[in-house]
Amino acid sequence: MRSIAFLLAISATSLLVSHAQAQDAAAGEKVFTKCKACHVADQDQNRVGPSLMNVIGRTAGTHPNYQYSAAMKEAGQKGLVWSNETLSQYLKDPKAMVKGTKMAFAGLKDDKDIADVIAYLDQFSKK
Repeated sequence: MRSIAFLLAISATSLLVSHAQAQDAAAGEKVFTKCKACHVADQDQNRVGPSLMNVIGRTAGTHPNYQYSAAMKEAGQKGLVWSNETLSQYLKDPKAMVKGTKMAFAGLKDDKDIADVIAYLDQFSKK
């Protein structure tokens, strides 16, 4: 039984390491150009959308001085916190994850692009 648990732990660790290595912040910066019309990540300045500086670890719908949709505020009140996993899901299909969001962007379809954008955003999040 121990050997099975050990093998599962090793497998999970290798998957996490390969996923982390697959992320490319420089490539993510290029993909982020699709987001720049509404968002910035390198400064704490809201635009059409909220600043994404320090987004990883932030409760959804809580960036100061930004008027979120009721749906996004409610998602945060129900416990949605932006992590690699929740951002991956949201960036794939924002309107499916947070029904009623006012974000007009349809989403990113390529998983590599999503991972790279998250790596880019991670550079501007508190460690």
